[in-house]
Amino acid sequence: MEINLGKLPFDLDFHPSSPLVASALISGDLYLYRYGANSQPERLLQVSAHDESCRAVRFVDSGRTVLTASPDCSILATDVETGRAIARLEEAHENSINRLVNLTETTIASGDDEGCIKVWDTRNRSCCNSFDAHEDFVSDMTFVSNTRQLLATSGDGSLSVCSLRKNKVQARSEFSEDELLSLVIMKGGKKVVCGSQNGPLLLYSWGHFEDCSDRLVGHPMSVDTLLKLDDDTLISGSEDGVIRLVGILPNRIIQPLAEHSEYPIEGLAFSYDRKILGSISHDQMLKLWDVEELLNNNHQTVPNIKQVESDSEDSDDMDMDLIPCPPAKGSARMDGNGRYSNYSAANFFADL
Repeated sequence: MEINLGKLPFDLDFHPSSPLVASALISGDLYLYRYGANSQPERLLQVSAHDESCRAVRFVDSGRTVLTASPDCSILATDVETGRAIARLEEAHENSINRLVNLTETTIASGDDEGCIKVWDTRNRSCCNSFDAHEDFVSDMTFVSNTRQLLATSGDGSLSVCSLRKNKVQARSEFSEDELLSLVIMKGGKKVVCGSQNGPLLLYSWGHFEDCSDRLVGHPMSVDTLLKLDDDTLISGSEDGVIRLVGILPNRIIQPLAEHSEYPIEGLAFSYDRKILGSISHDQMLKLWDVEELLNNNHQTVPNIKQVESDSEDSDDMDMDLIPCPPAKGSARMDGNGRYSNYSAANFFADL
């Protein structure tokens, strides 16, 4: 299924329990669609959420509310059923916001263009943690619930680990030569995989974040979004417009899965039942793929994929218990200027 959004999308998110998908657009609009196996997607809502581009979107409150974030430094809460604005935080960050991620039922995190990350309690609409984690835009984030650690990548080329318990940046990698644009946690919590601007996937061993322990080459252009399929395989979205299935330890690009006609892939996400893969691209399309059909009917293998600096799984001596790793959510990228955003504000939402 294909949906022509008519404008460049920056992010997408699926409803946690219903066949609904939301998209954040460069125009500042929020679109909400209902999809079905035997029917064309139906647009349920079109909301003028922000005066500037809408860079990030996430469902919260069991899907009753959808949050959007913007370079205008605001976060808006919209009622999913009516499309009415519930509340807006006008100065959530001091700089443009580009990233939202769900942490728990009652907390979310936001990241901005200057490397600041904030954690918000949605019950009392307050900021409960803040981290000056990076020196450039926060490109992606993921949360490890049992240790309450938030991992983030940045345009400064580093990976950070923020502790919500200690309210501090607990670890940070050395700066790589490339911007780090996406991340997922793999191999039962033993490996963190980051997509980079020039194409290699950088693998970090848990607890040893100073430098990457492994690199997987083969993507010809930047890897802007990563999505975990299972503990051993992920799905990548690249600037060359190709969606690929990738194996981790052993490291290899298994096969191409789909494409957006050479237009950069901006985001990937799974539906609530993981039967649908959603992808958005600079071709202004939102595509919904049947995951089972995609995996079963695609038997091509990418030839001549190099594998470098691969350490074996046996070398992963962990100094901590393995961490169950949550499924990664889809990624958002940049605005029209190719950048992201920063932070501020005492209350989560100022009532309208």
